[in-house]
Amino acid sequence: MNIQNQPPRTAAEEALKGFLDARLVSDPVEGPLGAHVTDLRRAGRDAFARFGLPHRRVEEWKYTDLRALLRTAPTPAGALSDADAAEGSFRALSIPGARRILFVNGVLSRAHSDLHGLEAGLSVLPLSSALAGGRGAVEKLGTLAPERYDGPYALNTAYLGEGLVIHVAEGAQIERPLHVAHVFTGDEPATLFARRLVDVGTGAKVTLVESFQGLDGRAYVTNDAIELFVGDGSHVDYVRVQEEGDAALHLGTFLTRLGKDAKFHSFALTSGAAASRLSVYGRFAGAHTQGALRGATLARGRQHADITLLLDHVVPHCESRELFKTVLADEAKGVFQGKIIVHREAQKTDGRMMSQSLLLGEAAEMDNKPELEIFADDVQCGHGATAGAINEDLLFYLMARGIPAKEAEALLIQAFVGEAIEFVEHDALREALMARAVTWLQKRAG
Repeated sequence: MNIQNQPPRTAAEEALKGFLDARLVSDPVEGPLGAHVTDLRRAGRDAFARFGLPHRRVEEWKYTDLRALLRTAPTPAGALSDADAAEGSFRALSIPGARRILFVNGVLSRAHSDLHGLEAGLSVLPLSSALAGGRGAVEKLGTLAPERYDGPYALNTAYLGEGLVIHVAEGAQIERPLHVAHVFTGDEPATLFARRLVDVGTGAKVTLVESFQGLDGRAYVTNDAIELFVGDGSHVDYVRVQEEGDAALHLGTFLTRLGKDAKFHSFALTSGAAASRLSVYGRFAGAHTQGALRGATLARGRQHADITLLLDHVVPHCESRELFKTVLADEAKGVFQGKIIVHREAQKTDGRMMSQSLLLGEAAEMDNKPELEIFADDVQCGHGATAGAINEDLLFYLMARGIPAKEAEALLIQAFVGEAIEFVEHDALREALMARAVTWLQKRAG
C-alpha cells in the first residue's frame, strides 16, 4: 500500500476532521470504559488526520476512489424525531419471525424496537448504556481492527458512540433471528455512523440479520462497522441486506474472529446506493472451523459496488468457502477483491474462492482481483473468477417454449444469484432474500 506523499486535504477531509475534533470535545464518554473509548476515538481521529480518505493510489482502494466519490461531507445526523422514527419503522425491511431492532437516521428507536422478553442468554444493549455500565462484553470494543489503515473504519471509530452491543451467553440457542434494521428518512444530506459489537459465547447459536435502507434522491452517507466474535464451538449465521437510496454512499466494514470448532456462514445482498464498498476482514483463530462467505450484487444505471475481503488463516485444519455473484446492467461497475492468506502454521487449510459476474450491458464493467498468499506447504487452496453475458443457448431454449424474452432473461438471472442465496439455512430468510432479488429484477424490467 502506498501511503507516502499524501496529497493535500480535500474540502470533505477538512470537514470530516472538524466533525471528529468536535466529537472529542462535545461528547465525552463517562463510565469505567471512558478512557478506553477516548483512546480509540483519538487513535481513529489521528489516523484519519494523517492519511485521510483512501484514493486510487492506495492499492486496496484503486477501484473505489473515496476522495473522488466524497466531494463534500454531510453533517452527522442529529436527534431523532417521533415522525422520522415512525416513518423509519414503516419503511424498514420486514423479516418474517425475526426480532427487529430499529435505527433511524443513525439513532436507536426504542419505541419501534422489540427489546422485551429476550431469550435466555441473549443480551442487547445500546452502545452508550453498555459503555456507561461496562456491560455486555463491551471491553472487546475496538480489539478487532484492520492490520492496515482503513479510512472508513478510522472515521467510524473516531466517531464512536451510537450503536449496539449484542452478547449471546455460552451455550445459548437463539432460534429467532435477530434483525438490526437501519433506515435513513431525512430530507437533507447527512452522515450516519453505526457500530455494533457482537459477542457469541462458546457453544452458542444465533442468526443475525442487518438491513440498510433509505429514501431515493438523498445524498446521505452511511458509515457502518461491526465487530463479530464467534466463540469456540458456536454456530453463527450472518446476513446483510444493503438497499440504500439511489444517491447514497454506503461504506461498510465487517470484522470477525472465529474460534475453534465453529461454524460461520454469511451472505450479503447488495442492490442499493449510488456507490458502495463493503470491506470484510476475517481471521480463523481456532482450529477445525468452517467459514463460508457468500454474496450477490445487483447493480444497474451507473451504480458502483465494491466488495473487498481479506481472510487470514493462522491455525491448522480450517475450511473457508467464498462465492460471490454479481449482475451488472447498463453502465454499472462491480468490484471484487478477495485475498486468502495461509500462514506457515495453518497446515491442512482448505480454501476456495470464486467470483462470478454477469454483464447485461455493453458498458457494464467488472473488476475481479482474487489472490492467494500461501506460506504453508500442506494445503488445498484455489480461486477463480469469471465474467460474461447471458448464455444465449439457454435463453433460446426458454424462449422456444413460449417464455417472453424479458421473462426468460429474468429466470436465468434469478437462477444465477440463487446459487449463492440457496446456502442461507433459515427457510424464511432465504425466501425473503430471493424475493428481494426478484423485486430488483422486476424493477429493472420496468
